[in-house]
Amino acid sequence: MHSTLIVARMDPGSSTEVARLFGAFDGTEMPHRMGTRRRQLFSYRGLYFHLQDFDDDNGGELIEQAKTDPRFIAISEDLKPFIEAYDPKTWRSPADAMASRFYDWEASA
Repeated sequence: MHSTLIVARMDPGSSTEVARLFGAFDGTEMPHRMGTRRRQLFSYRGLYFHLQDFDDDNGGELIEQAKTDPRFIAISEDLKPFIEAYDPKTWRSPADAMASRFYDWEASA
């Protein structure tokens, strides 16, 4: 499984609306189209963490292909009032907000 973690800023009072928007989005076939296996959203003191799990590391390629889908464009626009780049000076795409994994451990089967 491959995971990505996007870090941004979010008004803590908007978590219900952000969850609603993703609930509607994830109720479509878009997660399957993007290869998303699981999505988890977290907040902490004004920070937003968006963890997405994929079956393999093709998720980035599939998301790039999905970016032109009107539903992807719509959720990106709908989230703008609630989510802002962690560092607006350097943000150009979600890739600029992805955390880097520096340690990984899994229990053996």
